Amino acid sequence: MRRVLLINGPNLNLLGTREPALYGTATLADAVESVGRQAAAMGVELQAVQSNNEGELVGHIQAAAGRFDGMILNPGAYTHTSVAIRDAIQGVAVPCVEVHLSNVHAREEFRQRSLTAPACIGVLAGFGIRGYGLALEGLLAYLDERKGKGRS
Repeated sequence: MRRVLLINGPNLNLLGTREPALYGTATLADAVESVGRQAAAMGVELQAVQSNNEGELVGHIQAAAGRFDGMILNPGAYTHTSVAIRDAIQGVAVPCVEVHLSNVHAREEFRQRSLTAPACIGVLAGFGIRGYGLALEGLLAYLDERKGKGRS
């Protein structure tokens, strides 16, 4: 069974009450439950964590090495500031998809630059909590393609 780590960064614990016009009314628990059901239906074990602390997020990423087949990461505001998270993603060599609930490219200029995206295999933005499920699908397709290439 494949294992995927879902990591949510700062302020995502406020989903449902934080700027609902921008982020919607679904909570983080709703998002995790939804993608968890999708993962289970696909035969994937999903583990979810959330932290407002950059060092804890780095620790979760580092701990994924050898334990998870892939990661889905919503780094929140650390997207634009954290070299440490980027280095952790590159350091563990666990395929990672970056997710943003809002379309960061239609927002403030500082939100349009991601320090973490270059370390990821792909980025999804603007689909709300559905983005987590889309990221899961993309990650699994990437893993299948990579596995297929290894057999030839």
